[in-house]
Amino acid sequence: MPSPTTPAPSTAHPTVPGTSAASAAPTTDPPLTARQAERRRRILRAATVLAARGGYEAVQMREVAEGAEVALGTLYRYFPSKVHLLVAVMLEQLQGLQEQVRRHPPAEPEPAPRVADTLTRAFHALQREPLLAEAMVRALSFADRSVSAEVDRVSTATGQLILDSIGQSGLPTESQRAAVRVIEHTWHSALVSWLSGRSSIAEVRADLHTAAQLLTLP
Repeated sequence: MPSPTTPAPSTAHPTVPGTSAASAAPTTDPPLTARQAERRRRILRAATVLAARGGYEAVQMREVAEGAEVALGTLYRYFPSKVHLLVAVMLEQLQGLQEQVRRHPPAEPEPAPRVADTLTRAFHALQREPLLAEAMVRALSFADRSVSAEVDRVSTATGQLILDSIGQSGLPTESQRAAVRVIEHTWHSALVSWLSGRSSIAEVRADLHTAAQLLTLP
């Protein structure tokens, strides 16, 4: 599992399935230099390519290092294990979705369909890269306490994606925070169920619509 070396700080904003963005406290990491940030981007890009081609098992740290053109020891300083690395890849994917939502927000007037539309869009994006989706979800499932900070960032990003989709600008209410937590759980469970072949995209969409209705409750 994780190497004893210390990973380089992440530039990502903190949020997992289980802790809402509204309640998670941000972590403060020293900023990366331009050179470190570029090296980190190359590592994530190399891991994403390998995962998209062959899933979780295809992401071997030595191959990632070669693809990113960094020494293996350098890779382990940024990401102590494959699980750390793939959770960071998932965070990057979620942040990309956040940017899309901010540039092109859902058109529906009510919050529930806006959330359902956003998360369904995310599912369709994952559907185009099922092996990558499988690798990221397996990494989240395997994550132990040593990966808790990275998993919290994924949770915060998921929750923020939900809040962005409804155009939430101020602090969410307690009922909104509770609804976001349930929607996060539903999104993650639906993703696992779809990847394992137990649910269709239509069933996933229906589950997300049902969970999103919680945002309309007082």
